[in-house]
Amino acid sequence: MIFRFLYLFLLPAVFSCQAQNRNYINHDRTLTEILQSNRFDKEKISVLIDKSDHKLSIKLDTILLKEYPVVFGHNPVDDKLMQGDGCTPEGIFLMISKYPHKKWSKFIWINYPNDASWKKHNQAKKEGKTPKDAKIGGEVGIHGVPKGMDYLIDLKYNWTLGCISMKNKDVDEIYPYITKSTVIEIRK
Repeated sequence: MIFRFLYLFLLPAVFSCQAQNRNYINHDRTLTEILQSNRFDKEKISVLIDKSDHKLSIKLDTILLKEYPVVFGHNPVDDKLMQGDGCTPEGIFLMISKYPHKKWSKFIWINYPNDASWKKHNQAKKEGKTPKDAKIGGEVGIHGVPKGMDYLIDLKYNWTLGCISMKNKDVDEIYPYITKSTVIEIRK
């Protein structure tokens, strides 16, 4: 009974949020279609993740190809300084690995922590912003949502521990184009 109530309560919100997809560049075209129709070199794409706008953008140099809605850790405002802070890291990253994931469709693992992340982490310890015994954390990536829960993205519900989450169809779409040389920038 409670599930039905929640379903009926959330259903209108989900449908109204779907209209927000129009706020994303090329939301009605697949990335493959965009790349093929313009003969873009898929090896030269980059990813820009804007935490304040809840957007993941696929770019080719300065050309914006497509945007996707995304959500973050439960503290999306601050930069990740330690394990367990619920923050999504900011900076320039590369993909370490990618693989299918049982719960979240696909997982694109980024190289957090990198040298810049370690510098921020150690500086935060020196300044007393984090405990002296704080660990930096790891295994941050871009992934989908549990099956049937795309509405978390529509509602901009920041549910991860620090990862970037997108709709399953969206992570499936970008997955083939992300390589170890793809620059992934995450900014506030």
